[in-house]
Amino acid sequence: MMSSPTWPYISPGIPDELFERLPGIPMTQRDTRLLLISQLRLLPETVLWDIGAGTGTIPVETGLLCPQGQIIAIERDEEVVNLIQANCDRFAVSNVDIVQGNAPACLADLKTQPNRICIEGGHPMQDILKAAWSYLQTNGRLVASASSLETLYVISETFSALHARNIEVVQSVINRLETRGTRQTFAAVDPMFILSGEKL
Repeated sequence: MMSSPTWPYISPGIPDELFERLPGIPMTQRDTRLLLISQLRLLPETVLWDIGAGTGTIPVETGLLCPQGQIIAIERDEEVVNLIQANCDRFAVSNVDIVQGNAPACLADLKTQPNRICIEGGHPMQDILKAAWSYLQTNGRLVASASSLETLYVISETFSALHARNIEVVQSVINRLETRGTRQTFAAVDPMFILSGEKL
């Protein structure tokens, strides 16, 4: 585990408010992030591609968890790339490489073949999944998240076409205690489907 003065703990689950954010840029919320990371089944020397890295929460958490690993965060917008770098700097994560590019086209330029891939978004999803799968090492795992029925269907169908093995599907149903005025109430976190499969 890499040491970070901002998050000195060995457990994942960095609170959302500790990350720098930009309006309109998606962020995988803490409780969903924990489920997603658990599905990745990280190894100490994991090589992870995070496609559609957004705010950079997955690269930061996995970078801290796998100090001997290599995390490659892929994002198309320069402003968002800068945000990911700011969050890596904030948590003193030094093993994340940020690639600015459009998936799937930019994947061919990456030098290191991954044994873990996380897909947090992107269009067209089917093309990204198929291209990413072609680079995934044998016995590697691919984890993808879906917040819509259409994306869930595309990922499921593509996993089937790719002959992914040991497929798992988890749906997050999470509520958090929030203070609203003088009352404390439970607020639902947006549900997410997390699908994972192995390349055997």
